[in-house]
Amino acid sequence: VQLQASGGGLVQAGGSLRLSCQASGHTFSIGAIAWFRQVPGKEREFVSAIRWSDSAPRYADSVYGRATISRDRVKSTAYLQLNSLKPEDTAVYYCTSTTTRPITGNLHRVELYDYWGQGTLVTVSS
Repeated sequence: VQLQASGGGLVQAGGSLRLSCQASGHTFSIGAIAWFRQVPGKEREFVSAIRWSDSAPRYADSVYGRATISRDRVKSTAYLQLNSLKPEDTAVYYCTSTTTRPITGNLHRVELYDYWGQGTLVTVSS
């Protein structure tokens, strides 16, 4: 599976962005797609994930209530809508997929994910 992330950019605090993760290749094998983010010098942090079969979502506490994840199976694309952005949301956002079928409680586990996209930079100015 190949993943292409897009939609990042520069936005003012309080603004919104929609990130997209386009999958190609063996998309039939996707069990879930997740978004992680990383700031230089820090560990990669879970943001949100969606189980491909039934769209079950999971969100990190840091974005809960401000983020909505969705997917379009026909387009093999996952979306992450981020609202009320804060400067601390500034990071490179990576999408990733797994061929496993995680339970909702495990969707945040980075070790489950096999394929990674190249990342898209989100910068939130204060």
